[in-house]
Amino acid sequence: MADNTSAIPNHPDPLRKLEAVVARLRDPDRGCPWDLEQTHQSLVPYVLEEAHEVANAIRHGDDVDLREELGDLLLQVVLHARIADEDNRFNLNGVADAISDKLIRRHPHVFANGEASNSEAVRRIWETVKTAEQADRAGKQKPSPSPLSDQLASKVRGQPALAAAMTISKKAAKAGFEWDDMAGVWEKVQEELDELKEAIASGDSSHAQDELGDVLFTLVNVARWCGLNPETGLAGTNHRFLDRFSRVEAALGGNLQGQSIKQLEGLWQKAKAEIKAETTISNRSNMA
Repeated sequence: MADNTSAIPNHPDPLRKLEAVVARLRDPDRGCPWDLEQTHQSLVPYVLEEAHEVANAIRHGDDVDLREELGDLLLQVVLHARIADEDNRFNLNGVADAISDKLIRRHPHVFANGEASNSEAVRRIWETVKTAEQADRAGKQKPSPSPLSDQLASKVRGQPALAAAMTISKKAAKAGFEWDDMAGVWEKVQEELDELKEAIASGDSSHAQDELGDVLFTLVNVARWCGLNPETGLAGTNHRFLDRFSRVEAALGGNLQGQSIKQLEGLWQKAKAEIKAETTISNRSNMA
């Protein structure tokens, strides 16, 4: 077996070392098969996953975890820059230059003669400069026949799909694209559910994927009508499911294989009742 240790990149600048490591992973002759298969599109789930893991580390106040997760997110940036560089589109230096220039433009109170005495003033400056940048870009393009759609596409591009759906739903409703009453929303939910069932029954996974999205988007509209937050609701469900599931696992010694659905359902309902009782006792203690 060949000794590849001499091929391990080494550089006094840590960022350049990372760049060299990624370049080695993407080397057509000596690189990693998995890394070589990746594209901007295939890496989207990993970018989102790493960003969420960074946020989770921040919430838990774990510096060791945060450093590691920031590294994982940085890897995604370097990977995307490398993929673009291979096609001579842009590179990591270009990414760094672009964000540096943007920060300088949007902080005239730091890098020029602007003034900002508090964070609200900074926010106004940022939005003013950003609006001017967008107007400049728009001035170089043909007028759009769908300005609201274009505005929303730009606004939600950095949001998770669930949050983006709520943003789109609110703006479209405000513009007049709205049901007359809640009954119309429920009819739409049922319509989309029926279409999802038909798509699944047809065996067309691509069509089923589209219909699943339609169901979720319509449920976001239900949340909007009722003043609910779908992200908060789903996060709560995730937490409750894992809490109950962990109790089912514990009751079975960590082994769910070979258990009947009837037994699993019984343990699930028991876990649900235990959590409800514990919550009731905790609430009483807090009120005492």
